[in-house]
Amino acid sequence: MEDNKKNKEIFLCAICNIESGTCNEDCKFCTQSVKYKADILRYKRKEIEQIVKEAKRAKANNANGFCLVTAGKGLDDKRLKFVVEAAKAVKKENLGLILIACNGTASVEQLQTLKDAGVDAYNHNLETAEDYYPQIVTTHTWQERYQTCKNVKEVGLRLVCGGIFGLGETQEQRISMLESIASLEPMNVPLNFFHPNSALPIVKNSVTREEAFELIALARKMVPNAMKIMVAGGRELMFGEEQYKIFEKGANAFVIGDYLTTAGKSPIEDMEELEKLGFKIKRERD
Repeated sequence: MEDNKKNKEIFLCAICNIESGTCNEDCKFCTQSVKYKADILRYKRKEIEQIVKEAKRAKANNANGFCLVTAGKGLDDKRLKFVVEAAKAVKKENLGLILIACNGTASVEQLQTLKDAGVDAYNHNLETAEDYYPQIVTTHTWQERYQTCKNVKEVGLRLVCGGIFGLGETQEQRISMLESIASLEPMNVPLNFFHPNSALPIVKNSVTREEAFELIALARKMVPNAMKIMVAGGRELMFGEEQYKIFEKGANAFVIGDYLTTAGKSPIEDMEELEKLGFKIKRERD
């Protein structure tokens, strides 16, 4: 295990929530939906200067990727224009970050526009199994999400595609979701673990810590060609003092800093802990 650690590079990714809490969809796991009135910070557009500042902070925290996230079902003309402006501003700084966009459903034409603006990758999660999706979302379909992922591949952007565990789904449905993800051959697979909020219809995470570790190992086994198996939202709450054991199960990436509407661990603490454990942090762009 010690030898494996010395040879294992950990990828860090930072999230920038550039539009928060304005979504009209009814995803039962998401505080960004206006339907549930969760007590979160809501705003339509983050200032471009602030986005660039956060990108520089991500770079200082050794992030390899920087993700521009918007609330809402998908891209429209106004949102696309804003993301393009933000992407160009970040790229202009030549920070060496992999620039990721996460803006919901998108057409081939919209994704090509993002690519032309300097976006390197697009993140669109399937969230859960196709047959369970109608139980947690009624305002759009799982098939729309899958098609967006295919569109990402069509325009030649790197695909980032994962999901969320702990929504009440069965183990068979978790496997089904991973099979669907594997069929898309994504570069990066972000695994999220439900973070309960009293405003949401889903009141508790249905996954135990032991099951969560097993799901990371399962994802690594079922999507073997993914460059990164990333533990994203819910890491600190799900794994607590054992959160760095995720790397023993096959993960090699996680989100550093804050998430979309919840606070993350201090980046300095994470980096110190990784180096203390003997892991190398991926410091340059791949």
